[in-house]
Amino acid sequence: MIDTIMFDLDGTLLHFSQAAFMHAYFPGLKKVLAGIGLDPDSAIAALWTGMGKMTRDGGNGSNKQRFWEGFSGHLGLAEEMQSRVEDACNNFYVTDFHAVRSILAPTDVSRRLVRAMASKGYDVILATNPVFPLCAVESRLGWAGLETSDFLYISHYSNSSYCKPDPSYFSEILQKMGKEPRNCLMAGNNPSEDMVAGVLGAETFLVTDCLENEAGVDVSAFRNGTLAQLEEYLMRSADRKESEVRSQKSE
Repeated sequence: MIDTIMFDLDGTLLHFSQAAFMHAYFPGLKKVLAGIGLDPDSAIAALWTGMGKMTRDGGNGSNKQRFWEGFSGHLGLAEEMQSRVEDACNNFYVTDFHAVRSILAPTDVSRRLVRAMASKGYDVILATNPVFPLCAVESRLGWAGLETSDFLYISHYSNSSYCKPDPSYFSEILQKMGKEPRNCLMAGNNPSEDMVAGVLGAETFLVTDCLENEAGVDVSAFRNGTLAQLEEYLMRSADRKESEVRSQKSE
């Protein structure tokens, strides 16, 4: 029986495309990097190097450690300068980063669904690809009207050793939380990155409002629908679960 719901964030609880996000995100970040003396184009290239180390070298330290190794190695930064860059980026994520929310397509379903599942006794986990610091995740949650306290666990680059689509990303979360895959459902908008949780035995639901399917995966292989349809599905499941519990108690 499902007792844990894992939600992706970008494109799932937050309705926007990755292309729109990148277009809105990079100009502000470049401005911050230039402000501390880095060539912005070289710094963005370094960012992609760090991202590559996070996604390719899973299990070798935290994602945060691998990212900054790649970033600083690309630019030849000393430790003191790396610290300055990290501080500047973290400050950006709690200030000017909020301008990115202008790209959102508004929806009330995310907040309502997450809190409804928690109120019905489900453990709710934010399984967002852990390539950002927690402060950036907190800012994006705020755009959806949600808080860190709405989730039992949130993945971010400091507490994770793997990235999607590596199944070990999900295994790490489940191990930390003492969960069995068969008792979990993963909801996300990318069949290559999110539906891989099904390989472990978790139930999956592909959210199609902002579908990201660059690999051209056959989506009919997965239970799928809009976020509103996911809400309907989970609420029916929760009602059925409550009915079964009441029936068992009355026997």
